[in-house]
Amino acid sequence: MARCLIRPAAAYQGCGLVKAGFLGVVSPLHYQRLPYSSSKRGSPGNKYSGCLANLKKESSKFVSKRTACLIATGPSPAATEEPEMDLPKEIFLKDYKKPDYLFDTVDLEFQLGDEKTMVTSKIAVSPGNEGTSSPLALHGCDLKLLSIKINGTELKSDKYTVDPRHLTILTPPAGVFNMEIVTEIYPQLNTSLEGLYRSTGNFCTQCEAEGFRKITYFQDRPDVMAKYTCRIEGDKTLYPVLLSNGNLIEQGDLEGGKHYALWEDPFKKPCYLFALVAGQLECREDSFVTCSGRKVTLRIWTPAQDLPKTSHAMYSLKEAMKWDEEVFGLEYDLDLFNIVVVPDFNMGAMENKSLNVFQSRLVLASPEAATDGDYAAILGVIGHEYFHNWTGNRVTCRDWFQLTLKEGLTVFRDQEFSSDLGCRTVKRIADVSKLRSYQFPQDAGPMAHPIRPLSYIKMDNFYTVGC
Repeated sequence: MARCLIRPAAAYQGCGLVKAGFLGVVSPLHYQRLPYSSSKRGSPGNKYSGCLANLKKESSKFVSKRTACLIATGPSPAATEEPEMDLPKEIFLKDYKKPDYLFDTVDLEFQLGDEKTMVTSKIAVSPGNEGTSSPLALHGCDLKLLSIKINGTELKSDKYTVDPRHLTILTPPAGVFNMEIVTEIYPQLNTSLEGLYRSTGNFCTQCEAEGFRKITYFQDRPDVMAKYTCRIEGDKTLYPVLLSNGNLIEQGDLEGGKHYALWEDPFKKPCYLFALVAGQLECREDSFVTCSGRKVTLRIWTPAQDLPKTSHAMYSLKEAMKWDEEVFGLEYDLDLFNIVVVPDFNMGAMENKSLNVFQSRLVLASPEAATDGDYAAILGVIGHEYFHNWTGNRVTCRDWFQLTLKEGLTVFRDQEFSSDLGCRTVKRIADVSKLRSYQFPQDAGPMAHPIRPLSYIKMDNFYTVGC
C-alpha cells in the first residue's frame, strides 16, 4: 500500500491566555496592570501589599460570579458526572496468539442505498483448536446489528453481547458451524474513509488496516483468511458499474430499476484485502497473455473525462506483469485485473486482490501536463501495488507487527522494477535522497520507531515512508 500520512496540527481553542493546573485548563486568567507607586519602591514591608490586595479583590469577584452561575443554572447531579471514556487498547507483540476460530468461506451481500446499506455476511466457521469452547469475539465499529443466526436459528439476546467495539457470541457450537449476520451501515455519513464510504457519488472501500470492522462484524485480523464471494445490488442508473475482488461470475437485472453482480475470489485472503466499488465509471480495456498462455483482461476505471489520461498506467501495468514473470517467476493467478481511480482516495493506493484502488495523481498523466517525474512515479506505484499480489496478498502477514515484511519486500521489488525499466543509477540516487529527506529526520525525532514495533494503539501510525 502506498500512503501519504497527514497529521493535522493542533487547533487552539481561544485567542486568550488560560490558567492551567495539574488536571488541565481550569479558568480564564484575568490580568490587571497594578498601579506603580514610587513611594513604595524601597519599602520591603509594603512591596507586595498592593499586589495582594488586587489579587484578593479579583479572587472574590471570581468566586462570586462562579457561585451565582451555579445557583442560576442548577446543574443536575447527572450533569456533573464525567462519562467513562472508551479508551483505545494498546496491542503488544508479546501477546499474540492464534485465533480460536477460523473462517473458511465468507459470502457477502450488499444492498446499496442512498440513505443506508444493508450488509449480510454468511460465514463458515471452524474451531482453530480442536475442542475449543471459547466465546467468539468479532470486531465491529459504527454498525447497527439487525440479526444474527447460528446454523439457521436466530440467537436470543442472552446468547451474545454487543459493545461499541465487539460482538461476542458467548457459547458457540462445537465443531464447524454457519453464522449469518445482518448489519446496517451508513456510507454517506462515514467521514473516516475506512470501511465502505461515498466518494464523489460513488461507493468505495478502504479496509487496510482495520476498516473491515466498519462493514460487518468480523475477526478483523490478517491471520484469518477465507475464500470470498460478494453479491452487490444497486440502482442501475446511479451505479451502473459494480466491482469487487476476483472474477465476475454472474450479473443481471432486478426489479425496480436495480441490477446485481456476483464476484468470486477463489484464493484465501485476509479481510483487509476486501474491496467494493460501485458508481458511474468508464474503463480503458486491454489484455495480457501470461507465460502459461492464459489471457487476462485488464481494465482501468475512471470518471469519463479522465479516461484519455490512463494510457501510461496501462502500459505500466502490463510491464509490471511481464517483469514479475521474467524476474521472479510469478504469474498472475486470475482472469481479470481491475484498477479504479478515485479522485479523493485517502490512502494513495491500495492493493486489494485484483481490484487496486488509486488516487488520481498516481494513475492519470498527459503529455501536456505531466513531468518525467510524474511518469516515473506512476510506473513505480502501479508496479508496487501489482507486486503485492504475491508479496502481501497470496503470502500475507501473521499480524500487523509484521507489516514491514510485506511492505519492505514489495518496495524492494518496485525499486528493482523501476531500475530495470529506467536508469538504475538515477533511481538509486533518488531513493537515497528520499531516505535522507524523510526517513532520517523521522528516525532522529520523536516519531522514531523500529520497523517492527513492540506495541501499537492504532496501526495506521506505522504507514510511513515506503509503505
